[in-house]
Amino acid sequence: MSDDEKLRLGGMALRNGLLVHGPTHWAASVRDDAGEIRTASGRKPRVTAADGVPGVRGVVRLGEAFVVIPLVKRALPQARLPFENPSVLGVAAAASLTGAMLRRRVRGASGEAAAAMLSLAPAVLALRGGELAAYHGVEHKAIAAYESDTPDAADAAKEHDRCGSHLVTPMLASNLAGALLVRRVLERPGPVANAGVAVASTAAAVEVFAWCERNGATKLAKALRRPGFELQRLIGTREPDERQLEVGRAALAEILRVETQPSV
Repeated sequence: MSDDEKLRLGGMALRNGLLVHGPTHWAASVRDDAGEIRTASGRKPRVTAADGVPGVRGVVRLGEAFVVIPLVKRALPQARLPFENPSVLGVAAAASLTGAMLRRRVRGASGEAAAAMLSLAPAVLALRGGELAAYHGVEHKAIAAYESDTPDAADAAKEHDRCGSHLVTPMLASNLAGALLVRRVLERPGPVANAGVAVASTAAAVEVFAWCERNGATKLAKALRRPGFELQRLIGTREPDERQLEVGRAALAEILRVETQPSV
């Protein structure tokens, strides 16, 4: 199959499996408590009106990805989500409270930067515990093997060009810039202003991400992606074992089945 005929796939690691996004469907496979592989799939919600609107399309695509999550849980109750963990939720709450305190007590860029770095703590904790980092590796390997026609996903790299880790640096930078700008205009920014900064920084980060994908051979794109690759290499991914790769193969086979079968 030529590169032009390849489906554009994305994914999300689960604590016990893998969720794969295709152009029009999702598919997920997990290993349940009894050791069996369970698989489900379904159609994705799509908002096509935003496809050609820079700054809007990326936020809408991310929103669609989040809407899929409850659909996965309903169709596949055995699936365990990355943040479905009391410890991670506790760290997320603590990071949010500490970040708010830092913004009040440490004015300017230092406080905003420290709060932004703290916001990464829940994701780091989630990845460091259990099998999530290994299934993140499964996600990258399964998709990369499909894209490159590698016979065995075990032979593919565990780092990937389209990983969400590449959003971290531009999102932190744009969030910091937006927060500082808002605080120059408003003495006490409220929830609406902070939400606006969050949406705007996400939109900017997604556009940078897309630019890097289109211009991957340039020095600037490589520099922008370097922190993401390091996050993947050091924290975000781990080499999976054969049982975990088996779950990834099941998810990949299911997304290819539902994306290529004739419409009824």
